[in-house]
This record gives sequence, C-alpha cells and structure tokens, in this order.
Amino acid sequence: MSRESSSRKVILVVSDGMAYDAAVNGMGYLMHLVEFKLASLYKVQGELPTLSRPMYETIHTGMPVSEHGIVSNGVVRLSKVPNIFKLAVSAGKTTAAAAYYWFSELYNHAPYDRINDREVDDESLLIQHGRFYVPDEYPDLELFSTTGMLVRKYSPDYLLSHPSGMDYNGETYGSNTPAYRKTATRQDSHLSNLIPEWLEMGYVVLFTGDHGVNADGGHGGTTPDVRYVPLYIIRPGVKGKGDTGETVSMMQIAPTVCKLMGVPIPETMKMPPLV
Repeated sequence: MSRESSSRKVILVVSDGMAYDAAVNGMGYLMHLVEFKLASLYKVQGELPTLSRPMYETIHTGMPVSEHGIVSNGVVRLSKVPNIFKLAVSAGKTTAAAAYYWFSELYNHAPYDRINDREVDDESLLIQHGRFYVPDEYPDLELFSTTGMLVRKYSPDYLLSHPSGMDYNGETYGSNTPAYRKTATRQDSHLSNLIPEWLEMGYVVLFTGDHGVNADGGHGGTTPDVRYVPLYIIRPGVKGKGDTGETVSMMQIAPTVCKLMGVPIPETMKMPPLV
C-alpha cells in the first residue's frame, strides 16, 4: 500500500519539551495564524514513554515504541525501520536538520562523534545537511538561525528544526515558572521572523513537541501535562482550519509529512495522514 500526493517541501519544527498548554497560551504569532485560519491547530496525544529519543523516532516513523524499539533515552543506535529521512532520500529528495545530536545517532551515525558528526554535508547520509549540538542549554536563537541558513543555502525538501530551550528550562525550573513560559513566547518570536519567508519559498511548516514537562521538571509518565503537545500545520496558499478542537495521534505526523512531500507512505505507518 502506498498513498501519494503532489509534492511540497516541508519544515518540521519539533520543540523539545513544548506542552500543548504552553504553546496555546504563550505563542501569540502561531495563535494569530490559527485565529485567522492561516493555520490548523491540533492537540496531539503523545506516545509512551514521554521521553525524547523514543518520541523522536515515533514522530519520524509513525510507530509506537514497542514496534520501532527505541524504548528509552538509553537506546543508542540507528533507526531500523522506515523513517521520514530514509523515505525522502530514497525518493531522490534532499534532507537537512538543525538538531540535538541524538538525531544524528538515530539517522546518520551512532555513537555520535563530536568532531566528525557536528557538521555534515554528505548526500550518502539520511540527514544530508546536518548541524548538530550537544549542550542541552544550546540557545534557541542560534538553533533557529542555523535552520534559516540551511533553508537558504540548501533549499532541502525536508528539514527538521529542533530547539531544546523549553526542555532545558522546564527540567531546570519546572513548567509552572516564568522561565518555561517565556521560552515559548521567545520561540514564537523567532519563528515569526522565519515562517513568512519559508511560506514565500513554498514550504509547508509544521510545529509540534515531543513531550511536555511537569511542575517538578520531569517527564516520562502519563499525565496530560507531559503527554499532550501541539501540532500547527501552515500551508502556503491553503486556508487553514483554525483551532480544530481535535485530538490526534503523534503517529499521524510521519504519514502527514510523507503525503505532503509526495513520498509513498509505507505499511509500517498505520495511522492516516491529517491532510
């Protein structure tokens, strides 16, 4: 089985630690797009456990952890199943990422070499143009600037942007703090200066999170504050649905990206796309 659509380039922003309520309450620009139906907003029920590396793989494979096998942050190996990067490269498309080094370990090389793997431009890799960082406190401004550079320099068909400010400040101070809430607003401000350019270039932009953070600064469990994340879909020249009020599965993100890019959706992605 495969399902195809007309091809679009896609930028997926995965804001680490971005809870649904933090986005809706703090991201004024994205919510403006929702309010004027220039974007569609969904509430995403994340898979379990609500940990980063397992959810990176779920977002990119459309599979639960019991199937893709990345069951904890301690599983350090390459992905063994169909994923967005592999499917895009197999279809002759260009990929890029500005992201935490765990993405390099999932899709390029494992374990990560801080010198050789930090910056890569190699068409034989799944993430062909990669810029990876190690410190959890890596500035979001620098991450988004790198994202913008990759877009302008390489015009990739699929690009992952992965800021960690929400996760770092959430784990350091807890979610019910100014530090956590203000980080959402700052990320929104950074994106407001980038998204119009990306739409003008013909990109579909998706924004989501991998998990939220609780008041104690933790995640990994099942409570709504760590499990529910936002999904904004912004399509150039296509009217959005506004706030859909729908709760969807995290496993629908991968087939949605594949459909937008015109890449065949594999049998392993069992959930339907959202577009």
